[in-house]
Amino acid sequence: MVQGVPIVDGYLINKNPSTGKVISKVPCTPLDELDTIVERSVVAQVAWAQTPTETRIQMLRDGLLALARTESLAATIVAEMGKPLAQAFEEAEFAVDKGEFLDILQASLAPKQFGSSVVVRQALGVVTVLSPWNYPADEILLLALPALASGNTVILKPSEVAPETGKLVAQALQTALPPNVLQLVQGDGAVGAHLVNHKAVNMIAMTGSSATGKKILQAAAPALKRLVLELGGKDPMVVFGDADLDKAAADAVEYSLSNTGQVCCSIERIYVDMSVYEDFQQRVAALAVEYKVGDGMDRAVKVGPLVSIMQRDIVKKHVEDALEKGAKLLHQSSVPESTGEDSSFYPVTVLADVAEGMLMYREETFGPVVALTPFDGTEETAIQLANDTEYGLASCVYSKDLEKARRVASRINAGQVGINCYALENMNVACPWVGHKSSGFGFHSGQEGFHNFSVPKSLIFTPEESP
Repeated sequence: MVQGVPIVDGYLINKNPSTGKVISKVPCTPLDELDTIVERSVVAQVAWAQTPTETRIQMLRDGLLALARTESLAATIVAEMGKPLAQAFEEAEFAVDKGEFLDILQASLAPKQFGSSVVVRQALGVVTVLSPWNYPADEILLLALPALASGNTVILKPSEVAPETGKLVAQALQTALPPNVLQLVQGDGAVGAHLVNHKAVNMIAMTGSSATGKKILQAAAPALKRLVLELGGKDPMVVFGDADLDKAAADAVEYSLSNTGQVCCSIERIYVDMSVYEDFQQRVAALAVEYKVGDGMDRAVKVGPLVSIMQRDIVKKHVEDALEKGAKLLHQSSVPESTGEDSSFYPVTVLADVAEGMLMYREETFGPVVALTPFDGTEETAIQLANDTEYGLASCVYSKDLEKARRVASRINAGQVGINCYALENMNVACPWVGHKSSGFGFHSGQEGFHNFSVPKSLIFTPEESP
């Protein structure tokens, strides 16, 4: 059982986290069938790699058009992992709106000429994509599209928490692709581990926890397999005394609570200048009151359930530990009373004075909590606090002094830093998505990230025969 998903008689028991009711029973791919699936990928990859890049890209565009016509996508996301419907529609729309993404991807694969030498991109072979449950549609595409466009075949294993969403995405793409170029498998960590260790799998692309990423890294080491691992985070937000406090407070609440706080780059540590700390607490608490907790299909709901009871209990443990050790409770919402024992709601919670020694200060909470900590307002302290973590995914700095904000941002060890904004919502599609330290190994998106799904090959001609 992973994330609270049971397997009974070879089936994933797929439950709605709002109600605990069974949505479907999804057959797991038998381990003894995986070798055949991998072999089909190996065979299909030869012709797929020889297909012109422009043709491969057009097939992927056609697959996304088919996905755009999948009316049940957003509702399936809500049912499987609890995301509020508006956020599920947003994910579904973003998933299919990949025109510029594919344009940049196609440009990244074009040959580059240097004198009489030409650098081309060569496919790696078979890529296993292991996708997460928190963005169960879009995260598949962020990894599978560059892998496929680069001439690799893909074996996709969706999260066992969101198997039906993964199936919808895979089926849409398969309508536009040759047989066995994209294959779908279902199951728990045993299925993923078998693929990671398979000698004919050349690359693993995964979004998930840092703990799982480290296991994959160890498993891939003997064969020196290529990896793109987007992992966890404990992202900081720095609020200086000269910040626009209305904007900073609104972002602190929204991006601590978005997707019920279940985002690798959620804001989990908010460092606020002592000179505005009391004012900031009041602003945040007042905004948090507006975030209703409930079933994601209720359009008034902004915060859905945690993905599982197991995850709810982790958040509960972090909050209780913080309160026992001196944190101050500024706000805690209600949760629905009519749900069953198997639902996994947790109230929106705002805490002040979160400090070193509390579980929440170090460990990834991944829940609907806004956690505030005061600091002395200096640049050096802000940088030290922001970097005082094993993670380094994203962060943000708020100050009207843009030069100061830029100085601080440039010294924070994270792949993306928002200046007076939340990085994920504002970054250009051409930017790579990068994790430092325990937040990633390899990276994806943008031309730099797309290049991780292929290798360069130099074709060297004499000057007389230069193409």
